[in-house]
Amino acid sequence: MPETGLIDHPDGCPRCWWAGHDPLYVAYHDTEWGVPERDGQALYEKLILDGFQAGLSWITILRRREGFRDAFSGFDPEAIARYTEADVARLMADARIIRNRAKIVGTIAGARAWLRIEESGPGFAPFLWDFVDGRPIQGSARSRTEIQTETPVSRAIGKALKAEGFSFCGPTIVHAFMQAVGMVNDHLVGCHRHGPCAALGQPA
Repeated sequence: MPETGLIDHPDGCPRCWWAGHDPLYVAYHDTEWGVPERDGQALYEKLILDGFQAGLSWITILRRREGFRDAFSGFDPEAIARYTEADVARLMADARIIRNRAKIVGTIAGARAWLRIEESGPGFAPFLWDFVDGRPIQGSARSRTEIQTETPVSRAIGKALKAEGFSFCGPTIVHAFMQAVGMVNDHLVGCHRHGPCAALGQPA
């Protein structure tokens, strides 16, 4: 792999190293990762999936994402907040997801926390985006060694999420989440998606 962390592809587009050549991973890199997401439910889903990823690779979760969505009621926080111990048992028997009891229970607690944030303030999306003043942080890394794994902002968000009732929201998980949902544009500068994602972060 080049020192830059960029991989050349047959279509002539250089991409961040982590996408490799897996078609599913490449499509995710090109269409989702780094695109600013401002839908509160979609942000909840991604935060939960990043929590399930802990200790695993993202491609493992990505391949199971549709199974997760089906098992967790389309990641509808209102539905998940009503889950009971019977639902926990159902999910622990569902081979389509990562069967980790603590993470399943944390997903339910997170749904209830999401509802409290929605009902008591401007909503979950503004709650998160306010930490970056509503605009993505624009990264300038030119090699994979320059990419950070956590930042003061991810530490602050993780602390705030934990205070609200979320779990599996440490600073490294939160930073990966921020990268994925476009709160920070961490495509390498030479990646063909860096410029387009930077443009999406500009005010209308």
